Amino acid sequence: MTSTALDDRPERALLDRLERYYDAVPRHGARAEDFGPLTVFVREGQGWPFYARPAQGWSGEASAADVARVRARQRELGIPESFEWIAEITPALRAVIEDSGLVVHEYPLMVLDPGVPVPTAEELSVESSVRIMGPDDPALASALAVPHLAFAEPGTDIGSAGVVELAEAVRARAGDGSVDLVVARIGAGLTSVAAAVDGGTALCAGQHQPVGAVSEIVGVGTLPTARRRGLGLAVTAALVADARSRGVETVFLSAGDDDVARIYARLGFRRVATALVAEPAE
Repeated sequence: MTSTALDDRPERALLDRLERYYDAVPRHGARAEDFGPLTVFVREGQGWPFYARPAQGWSGEASAADVARVRARQRELGIPESFEWIAEITPALRAVIEDSGLVVHEYPLMVLDPGVPVPTAEELSVESSVRIMGPDDPALASALAVPHLAFAEPGTDIGSAGVVELAEAVRARAGDGSVDLVVARIGAGLTSVAAAVDGGTALCAGQHQPVGAVSEIVGVGTLPTARRRGLGLAVTAALVADARSRGVETVFLSAGDDDVARIYARLGFRRVATALVAEPAE
């Protein structure tokens, strides 16, 4: 996406809507600490750690000193030194972040416009059963574990991790509170989980997290040995349908790379910007 795209008022309004969402969604489970042009979100309780990002409504640019202060606070808290932002909204932040020594990764930011029809799982002709999961669904634990295996073997090629490794991952996560956390979020309407289930085990799963009329689809991952079956598309379509049934008008996601973005484009998602994630070099 070029800078000229931001001259289009509807597109700029759309990105501003996503910016407000990015600021709002962590506040359900984290406290916000302000550092001038940057905000650090600190998770309270179990779950994934959050990130730092541009402060909502701040018009100034972040300096090297601002970034250094945030990173020092993240180290003090024992949380990842990570930042997330939209390139086209805060373009100058990238150079400051990179000068601090962090590595910046780019991800296609894609939106499904209201009214764009999305096929059902049945129309996509997948063999597994695709459903939105209730808090007592017996396959919920595997649905929460499978994306971890998927992201450990990134890409779209068939991989090595299968149902044996998934069962081990479920056992390893038992009792750590992660399932209870999601159960609570499902009950509060903060998270919806969809999964493609076969034989009682989730082979693919993902989530969306509605805030008002906007929801982001996150964590869609397929068990590496079950790839190339259309499961990711079917799960994403189910999440879109669920989001729309809840009154969501704008559904968006960040694709892992351009190859994955082309898959989401088959459902009608279009690229509107670039999501940036900064973290220390490995």
